[in-house]
Amino acid sequence: MFGFYRFASVCPNLKVADTAFNTAEIIRCGKLAQAEGAAVTVFPELCITGYTCSDLFHQELLLKNAYAGLQKIAEAFADSDMIVAVGLPLRMFGRLYNCAAFVQRGQLLAVTPKIHLPNQREFYEKRHFNSGRDLLNSADRITWDFPGFGEVLVTNFIRSGVSSVGVLSAADASSALGGCVAESAGSEICFGVELCEDLWTPMPPSGELALAGANVILNLSASDALVGKGDYRRNLVMNQSARCMAAYVYSSAGVQESTTDMVFSGHLMISENGSMLAESKTYGRDSEIIYADVDVQRLNMQRLSEGSFQDFDATPYFATAAEFGPLPEVTELNRFICSTPFVPGNIDARDANCKEIFNIQCAGLAKRLEASHSKRAVVGLSGGLDSTLALLVIAETFKLLNRPASEILVLTMPGFGTTNRTKNNAVEMANLLGVELRTVSIKDACMQHFSDIGHDPAVLNVTYENVQARERTQILMDVANKEGGIVVGTGDLSEIALGWSTYNADHMSMYAVNCDIPKTLVRHVVAWYADRARNFFAADVAAGSADETAAFKSADALSAVLRDILDTPVSPELLPADANGQIAQKTESILGAYEIHDFYLYHFAKYGAEPAKMLFLAKHAFAGLYPDEELERCLTLFVRRFFTQQFKRSCIPDGPKVGTISLSPRADWRMPSDASFGDWLANSLNASFRE
Repeated sequence: MFGFYRFASVCPNLKVADTAFNTAEIIRCGKLAQAEGAAVTVFPELCITGYTCSDLFHQELLLKNAYAGLQKIAEAFADSDMIVAVGLPLRMFGRLYNCAAFVQRGQLLAVTPKIHLPNQREFYEKRHFNSGRDLLNSADRITWDFPGFGEVLVTNFIRSGVSSVGVLSAADASSALGGCVAESAGSEICFGVELCEDLWTPMPPSGELALAGANVILNLSASDALVGKGDYRRNLVMNQSARCMAAYVYSSAGVQESTTDMVFSGHLMISENGSMLAESKTYGRDSEIIYADVDVQRLNMQRLSEGSFQDFDATPYFATAAEFGPLPEVTELNRFICSTPFVPGNIDARDANCKEIFNIQCAGLAKRLEASHSKRAVVGLSGGLDSTLALLVIAETFKLLNRPASEILVLTMPGFGTTNRTKNNAVEMANLLGVELRTVSIKDACMQHFSDIGHDPAVLNVTYENVQARERTQILMDVANKEGGIVVGTGDLSEIALGWSTYNADHMSMYAVNCDIPKTLVRHVVAWYADRARNFFAADVAAGSADETAAFKSADALSAVLRDILDTPVSPELLPADANGQIAQKTESILGAYEIHDFYLYHFAKYGAEPAKMLFLAKHAFAGLYPDEELERCLTLFVRRFFTQQFKRSCIPDGPKVGTISLSPRADWRMPSDASFGDWLANSLNASFRE
């Protein structure tokens, strides 16, 4: 469903050289994984015999029993679409290989020999095994007759055999589609295979496998436990999954291996493009299984739009592939879906992100001020979140440039919807930061303009609202010209995505410091500053420009103002206040919660997710927080507004990129302003039924 496949990584209890016991335990664990809906279940390296058999690998009985165990495992899953990957020693061409074997529906699909054999310190695999390099580098299709199974492909690449031309061998590539390879939706998942040491080398096979089309790497391993090795191993798996833009399913041997020379911890991991989806506790005494639902569809879309995959000529990496049949579908998602993907859940990580974002904003604005030789920075301060963050950035930028706060010019421009709460917060904030503050009422100018264009001011429509927004922008631009400054824009990424701005009004500025920060993250950056207001004011004390007591008193007062701003409903305040003088026009009552729209923006812009999938994910992420009807309403609104408001994004001002998602037409996001959204809208409207 929507490209999700469930993977299981298993560390089974075993007895060294007891193939009957090990086979039975592998089958038992495999049945548990099958019951959980796993599409692929991966066991450790040499798990049928145990990795630590040493010279017993040269015993005829062990090799025969190991192969018999493989046949029993295949028979046990003859009625299952699940692929089972197990490790065992196999004889081929008069040599012994450390192999991964893959079975499905009672058949042996493929065998992968280990390429890189560790032979230093505690490892001496070359004493027992041959490298599979010559087999896998052969230009011809390598098959071997496995008794009871027939001819089986020896390969490190396995792909779906369903409705697909697929990935061809190098020999066949030139004759297929003029040297090109076609993959249909039926072949969205392809596996590459590594065994343990293969991952630890300077050039892991998984790199070439990824270029050949593998989006999931399976690693059957037996990695011993040493001080610090667990963290290093975890980093290897995460980094390789990121480099390959793939999922990486890793299974390793456990504590029941021989402890004559080594101890094994049973480290199990499933990583997706650098993120750890599931990881086991180590040193368990019993069999352990971890599960994760991998989003293969998302991986495929990322490869189209991110990284360096497009830079490689894929021809040298065409791989002869074994084929597998249909895999079990995920019917109920077993995966954490973050409802605020722009905001890290970990507090330390979130604070670190906020600091980095704020530094990027300040550095970008500092460069623009220097390059434009601007005497002043001019900003409109409404008492709302976005303009608050913009002013904080300006204030710290001027400190960075050793320029006085008095060169910052703040304008409050009360209109028909301005409330005392927002105006007072704006005034108090400006005073505490020591900037120049001017108040310019726009009411008379707007009334004159209503008269000029023949608009009845009692009609509270879009014209009524936009006249105010354009009047404010005109004042800002003209004052900036008069003062030799630049207008600093305040709009955020969420507003840009939804087009929630007035064209050629708050849509426009001379440098937009918030343009890459979504609303959900703006809130956290302001809160981060509020928590550290004393730290920022301490710079004035250190410079001798302020008394410590007075500075910290101002910092505490500013922190209180910022917290009240954080508690204020988001609003453009373009419609009159209610009878109690409170904000009547609440943006999220109209559009829906910004956290929902930011969620859709993230999955749409970063991963190219179809609306039906976005809704599917949202229902998991926001379960119990919003009714399905509201998630559907917001999705339809998001799709419609994202497409119809592209004309505003096509001519937005410069601003610093701070994250992986940006809607700048110069750097990241290009689309026609008149593109049809019909297919996307239909997909969103039919999402509930398609699910």
